[in-house]
Amino acid sequence: MKSKDRLLRFTFEHSPVRGQIVSLDESWRDCAKNSEASDQARQLLGQALAALTLLASTLKIKGKMILQIRGQGPVHLLVAEARHDRGLRGMVRQQADITDPAAPLSQIFGADKIVITIDNGNAKPYQGIVPLTGHTLAEALEHYFQQSDQLPTRLWLASDEISAAGLLLQQLPPAQTDQELDTDSWNRVNHLAATVREEELLKLDAGEVLHRLFHEESMRLFEQQPVHFDCSCSRQRIADMIKSLGLDEARDIIREQGNITVHCEFCNARYDFDAVDTEQLFATTSPIAAQPTRH
Repeated sequence: MKSKDRLLRFTFEHSPVRGQIVSLDESWRDCAKNSEASDQARQLLGQALAALTLLASTLKIKGKMILQIRGQGPVHLLVAEARHDRGLRGMVRQQADITDPAAPLSQIFGADKIVITIDNGNAKPYQGIVPLTGHTLAEALEHYFQQSDQLPTRLWLASDEISAAGLLLQQLPPAQTDQELDTDSWNRVNHLAATVREEELLKLDAGEVLHRLFHEESMRLFEQQPVHFDCSCSRQRIADMIKSLGLDEARDIIREQGNITVHCEFCNARYDFDAVDTEQLFATTSPIAAQPTRH
């Protein structure tokens, strides 16, 4: 039986290669359920979330990694976010039909760049900007690693309405103390991984996928780790946003609309602030009392 919403790390013995394979199932459906985008746009989001989950788990920080593509094309916005604790969220916005499903990503998004942000919560976030190239997100992200002088990285991604999945391989600096180092392993395992089919990534258990691909290799598998959907929105965050508008503008919204209502774009949670709530925001700096969140 397939292990769902799990990330599995693995290494190859006496080889400077490591890998990860992830399956997003309920976590993916939670991300996609509020989206009104087309199937192809949602598939791009699923692939982005699978990729970010894999990439974020390779970082030695307590923070998050964010992928963003913004343009003027049929799919004009995609945002995927994954944290070190394997919490994820994302959204995709579409403003027109995709007339050519085989078009390059730059045409589908009407954009020429992809932005990767790494935020460890302390220092200023690192931001990498690279050209949006190729027909798949895997190609674009591999190009990101080539341009940013990071570890050589290969990705295979898949997504449908039920699951999103991904396989990652990275070449590590060789260990000088390993006298049995297999110097040809990077080329060999890449050749084997390239035979994986999207259906295998989406339908099979991670262990079975790895066995099919690398059964002639000596591998070490680590304990599988859970992945989950987790939106970081909260009433306090929305309150802080309203306070940033200023009292006069907040009062204007109340006069025009009766209250201030904000919907989270990631999880569709609804936050309402009436006139009394709004006045209290600017009268005190104490935390906002918890109120029910409407989904």
